[in-house]
Amino acid sequence: MTTFNVPVMLVRDPFNVLYITGATNMTIFNLCVPARYLLVFAEGPIILFDYVGGEHLAKDLPTIDEVRVAHGLSHVASNGFVADGCASMAGEIAALVREHVGEPDRLAIDSLPFPAVDALRAAGFAITDADVVMSRIRRVKLPLEIAYMREASRRTVDAVRAMEATLRPGMTEIDLWSRFVGGLLAGHGELVSTRLLESGPNTFPYFQECGTRVIQDGDLVCIDTDAVAFESYSADFSRTFLAGDRPATPQQRTLYGRAYEQLRHNVSLIGPGVTFEDVARNAWPVPEEHRDSRYYCVGHGLGMIGEYPNLPFHTPGVPYPLDDAFEPGMVFCVESYIGSPTSGQGVKLEDQLLITDTGIEIMNDYPFERRLLP
Repeated sequence: MTTFNVPVMLVRDPFNVLYITGATNMTIFNLCVPARYLLVFAEGPIILFDYVGGEHLAKDLPTIDEVRVAHGLSHVASNGFVADGCASMAGEIAALVREHVGEPDRLAIDSLPFPAVDALRAAGFAITDADVVMSRIRRVKLPLEIAYMREASRRTVDAVRAMEATLRPGMTEIDLWSRFVGGLLAGHGELVSTRLLESGPNTFPYFQECGTRVIQDGDLVCIDTDAVAFESYSADFSRTFLAGDRPATPQQRTLYGRAYEQLRHNVSLIGPGVTFEDVARNAWPVPEEHRDSRYYCVGHGLGMIGEYPNLPFHTPGVPYPLDDAFEPGMVFCVESYIGSPTSGQGVKLEDQLLITDTGIEIMNDYPFERRLLP
């Protein structure tokens, strides 16, 4: 925080709270409802305002100096008294800042509701963006984080392998996906942030969620793991399978071959010191017939959840928006999706990379579908 000239920070994103303190409480609920928040001083205490009735959960953590009860900051959390809850929160925060720093000045916040932001401004704070600070702090992983992410990948690979072993024509997408999620949870995983498992015509265009469609013999079946799998750290890779015993069609092999080529090419571009712009400029040229349905970015960072950077494709004639480079300790997921409006199917592949001092390491040890490789 001192490096970024941020004296005080107030965060409510449960992954930011967890990163700073190790304290968890109903992560998914708190993604939806602002029921707890954390006050962090660059030189001073760390104070957690937890959900009413949950104050005991973090009381013994050495990373937290004090636990208080959070004020309701939304219509749900405040029981309808939003203005009162936000005003009480802002007054309490201002009093703590006066006690430890001086008169309210700058305060970095993340995803607080608008009424809470207005109340903090009324209390005298100039509001800045804590997401910028947290993104920079979280981009390079500590050795312990890397160990956690290796274990998250191992457990996710095991869950996908067990799911693939059950893949049969005649089962629904949701049934197959439940085998993955169930295996992940049985291995002490925490959650899956998307429902990206598709089959047959649901593989084009991408981002369709799994549902009740019955998987047919010869269908392509795509899965994107998006798993929070160990100690709240993620594992994110994608594979496409061929259901049943029917041989792959020439179109399926072509789509898979192009997706595989794109993935391998773009992975080969990445390493320590390589700029984001260099990767984008030299990325595999997506054929025109697939360009309108390609994945929206070359890849993205990963930690507890999807993180900075989201690496956009290079657009000729447009200045590249990210002036930055890969560093050892970053984790980055390379994406590939090749779909065909003619055949109405697509192939999704993705690998998770650890940037090392000398190159990269692929963290997900999962094979490709041999029956689909050209």
